[in-house]
Amino acid sequence: MTALIVTAGLVVPSLRSEMERNLAAWLRAVTLLLGGFLLIVWFVFLSRLDVKARVLTAIVLVILGVEARELVRVDGAADGRGLPKFAWKWKRAPAATLTSKVPILFPPAPVADAVEVPGFFGPKRDGIVTGARLATDWAAQRPTQLWRQPIGAGWSAFAVVGGRAFTQEQRGEDEAVSCYDVRTGQLVWLHTDAARFFQWQGGAGPRATPTVDRGRVFTYGATGILNCLDATTGRAVWTRNLLTEYKLENLTWGTSSSPLVYDDAVVVTGGLTAGPTVLAFHRDTGAPLWQAGTDQATYASPILATLAGRRVVLSNNAATLTAHDPATGAIVLTYAWSEAKWPKASQPVVLPGDRVFLSAGYGIGCVMLKVDAMTDSKLAGADGRLTATQLWKTNRMKTQFSSATLRGEYLYGLDDGLLACVTVADGQRVWKDGRFGSGQSLLVDDLLIIQSEPGDVVLAEAKPDGYRELARLPALSSKTWNHPTLAGRYLLLRNDREAVCYELPQRAE
Repeated sequence: MTALIVTAGLVVPSLRSEMERNLAAWLRAVTLLLGGFLLIVWFVFLSRLDVKARVLTAIVLVILGVEARELVRVDGAADGRGLPKFAWKWKRAPAATLTSKVPILFPPAPVADAVEVPGFFGPKRDGIVTGARLATDWAAQRPTQLWRQPIGAGWSAFAVVGGRAFTQEQRGEDEAVSCYDVRTGQLVWLHTDAARFFQWQGGAGPRATPTVDRGRVFTYGATGILNCLDATTGRAVWTRNLLTEYKLENLTWGTSSSPLVYDDAVVVTGGLTAGPTVLAFHRDTGAPLWQAGTDQATYASPILATLAGRRVVLSNNAATLTAHDPATGAIVLTYAWSEAKWPKASQPVVLPGDRVFLSAGYGIGCVMLKVDAMTDSKLAGADGRLTATQLWKTNRMKTQFSSATLRGEYLYGLDDGLLACVTVADGQRVWKDGRFGSGQSLLVDDLLIIQSEPGDVVLAEAKPDGYRELARLPALSSKTWNHPTLAGRYLLLRNDREAVCYELPQRAE
């Protein structure tokens, strides 16, 4: 019977190709644990072996269990499926020894062709980079490693402006905003706050990526600290602790909203408490501008978009998509598209024709919406409210920590760890291939740069006729959930242990 239970638990997930990979992984793990437990019970109580041998075996197993607790620690999740990773208690990552000592300020070295990426998910916050002219044969033209060094824990990516790379990291008991020289990796300045977030699956450190705007760096830490810093020196201009001020419970895996900056506003999302969901502050003073929403916040970041002729702030929340008036925060659209119990970490994708694509992992899938201006004068009045209609819904794109990107009439993204291509028209899957785990992807012209969860970077074609890997680079060597940043020909990568910068070869004109 035990053999049948174990066999069924291991085989069934493999037969169901669309079973959510987290569920499949936990099912296999529970099956193995149950099988092992039943085997021990049979051996100790039901087998016909000598009683002394069975008792001795039971004693040895108990001793091993007790010793394991003293010698082994849980070192976060093994990967995005959430299963624990075990490590020896005395073995620590090199980054764990980093201190918060402030460096001597020095000017960054000149950087040729470093296109500015002022914030999260590409120059325009849409996961798309254009004009990079990347060479695709990395065997003939190898990427050049400019620097590699330890970095503090965290899942923040790099923003690049003026030859400087800005990120967030955990250094001991301090949550740090750090500024590095792009060409050398040398630390230019460090701003610290006495704060530390930790969750056993996600680990320690901040999650959000800094936003650089007009000489200021805006950051949102994992404990809800919103900073405005001078980009040249790292000096604090203003600081607010939003979770404390607004009496909001933190998200399970920490606040993760990368600040959205436009006009005179800095916009982030709230916490696990039902509202306020989206909050705006004056970029120069930090004074509150507006707050709105009654949904729980989640792990996606707000974006600025134009839909049905109206400029709006879009926020993908725990259960809803909301659109806000950028000046007042007034909600002009609410669309309930998923249950709040499942995390949402993917960015909305705005498509031509006033369409919005939403996606999530954990078996949720994706939906395509059409946004229109309300025409009923009794409902619309003069407030310019919007309405959304579902065009299609499918489970053929289940993004988890990553977001899909648009090229032509196709969307490309990581569907439960495999790269997938689906049609914009009806969501039909064109192909699905490659294994990248809970990685990230970036569309670069007609190519995809994929940061795999194990650490390799893959260059692939972004074409509907099939998956084709063009090049692979063993960039990092441990679990990587951070987004890659491509600033011209400079590829900046990091995880919770190390950071590296490569100069990528470019094709001739």
